[in-house]
Amino acid sequence: MKPANFLIATPTIIGDYNFHRAAVLIVDCKASGELGFIVNKKMPYTLDELVEEVHNPFPVYFGGPVEQDNLFFIHRLGNQIPESIRLQEDLFWSGDFQTVIGLIESKKITPDQIRFFLGYSGWSEGQLEAEINADSWIRLESIALNEWMENSCEDFWKNQMRKLGGRYLLWSNAPENPLSN
Repeated sequence: MKPANFLIATPTIIGDYNFHRAAVLIVDCKASGELGFIVNKKMPYTLDELVEEVHNPFPVYFGGPVEQDNLFFIHRLGNQIPESIRLQEDLFWSGDFQTVIGLIESKKITPDQIRFFLGYSGWSEGQLEAEINADSWIRLESIALNEWMENSCEDFWKNQMRKLGGRYLLWSNAPENPLSN
């Protein structure tokens, strides 16, 4: 099983609010394009505010600008959620949502085991490679689950910039809005 790929937005796409300081987990890569979820942009509301049957406040993340009225999820529960799609050994995408609701309501699942997204990020054939060649993204082969799923997402982009070092190190300490400095 191949590790999941990540995209880290470079500072060159500052004008695009959707991808400003974004880290995207790529979950599907085909000849027709790629699909992923922004993992580091928590939304100001929780799952119980979006889904009537849920009564526990699980965080919800902005997954991307496509289909923002649809809810998606990535999890670590494998066979506990039927119809899951394995991304790597201990990471899965989608599955039976009624089972997820049951696990949440019976408190058999915690926020560090599942992440919910409104919308997704998608690129048509050749689009992402063109953006990478234009220096808008850096592709990383793998990022440990505990780096993005179990920890706070607030400093995730900064930490990835620091790890890249070189010219990216300066950006890791730059303010969110350089004009307010």
